[in-house]
Amino acid sequence: MNNILKVINWDKLSFIEQNRILIRPAALRSDEIIESVKTIIADVRKSGEKALKKYSQTFDHIRIDDFEISRDRICKSQLNINEKTKNAILVAIKNIKRFHSAQQVKEIAINVLPGVHCQQLIKPIESVGLYVPGGSAPLVSTVLMLAIPANIAGCPNIILCSPPPITDEILYAAEICGVNRIFEIGGAQAIAALAFGTHSIPKVNKIFGPGNEYVTEAKRQVSQLLDNLAIDMLAGPSEVLIIADFEADATFIASDLLAQAEHGPNSQVILLTPSVKLVNQVLKELKKQIIKLPRLETIKQSFSKSYIIIANNLLECINISNLYAPEHLIMHTINSQDLLHNIINAGSIFLGQWSPETIGDYASGLNHVLPTYGCATVYSGLNLIDFQKRINVQTLTKEGFVNLAPTVLTLSKIEKMEAHNNSIKLRLNFIKGII
Repeated sequence: MNNILKVINWDKLSFIEQNRILIRPAALRSDEIIESVKTIIADVRKSGEKALKKYSQTFDHIRIDDFEISRDRICKSQLNINEKTKNAILVAIKNIKRFHSAQQVKEIAINVLPGVHCQQLIKPIESVGLYVPGGSAPLVSTVLMLAIPANIAGCPNIILCSPPPITDEILYAAEICGVNRIFEIGGAQAIAALAFGTHSIPKVNKIFGPGNEYVTEAKRQVSQLLDNLAIDMLAGPSEVLIIADFEADATFIASDLLAQAEHGPNSQVILLTPSVKLVNQVLKELKKQIIKLPRLETIKQSFSKSYIIIANNLLECINISNLYAPEHLIMHTINSQDLLHNIINAGSIFLGQWSPETIGDYASGLNHVLPTYGCATVYSGLNLIDFQKRINVQTLTKEGFVNLAPTVLTLSKIEKMEAHNNSIKLRLNFIKGII
């Protein structure tokens, strides 16, 4: 191939072509996946543990009699981890705790009028289910990003599910972060178990965590089947958009593009820059760095859906970025802080050449569970408040009631709500001594 990434001149595209370029690769949600997940959910809902055991053998090729990890195994996990790994986990935990603790929202208690007292209480979600994907490597960082805010929020029941075999690193991180119970079960069947509950796995109120297309589809389906169940978000393939100026370092940019592309074959990476010279440098660096990486085929598949876009100036780059609304936005510019106020849509922003997205994936303190597929236009990344709920409280004295009664009588009459109107009149009559 001539270029490892397709290079596009933005000005040479029609309006329709520009919009087409910014559309994500087609989401992998085939009829086959939808029906398969539907069957799994129905099976787990009906047969519980029996269905879980069947799917563990079918998909994970393992027979499991007891899905819950024992306290003894959890406690012993730290003995099988070296000190370097433990220290890295502890540093990441410290930073993530510090940032998420600062997200605490104060309860509200104000008198909006004399005799009219309004409050807003903050309560933790009673039971949360955390899903940590399996695969070729233990996703310890996902444990931290989910369990730490759940713990800070005060959720009394934190349940974690992950495909077998669960590694000692995941067990250790979960224990340190305050997870109450850990179950060795993955895939759509794990989501169904958390949604409906089984003999050993308790039903939860909200499910968090990323996963493959089957897990994502399962989250979507269970959230529609149950009124008392919520999910964090429907995350699509991971993505990064980089804005770079004439002074940017091509080596760093190439490494950031490759780091994001190795997430999966459907990941998308985009470089926006006004510098043709930089584009050529980045293309050379990509060819040089990619041959050293073990996930070469995954990266190539990701690159087939990715672009380098040449714009007229940085302001046009920012406008394109706002249209795309990336999950991750990296600003490789000398004045990135000054440009920050122009950014409207992004899941998480990384300013300057010393702020690679990889740092945010693990240890800077911010959460890496972010909106994808353009959802950053309306959604935020995972936050402490996602593990909490707000409850409104109001208390009126007789004086407060009398003062507001005329307003409510007028508004309820406009809306033709006679019972509403009557509930006010009855109290007014009582106050006036009219029975």
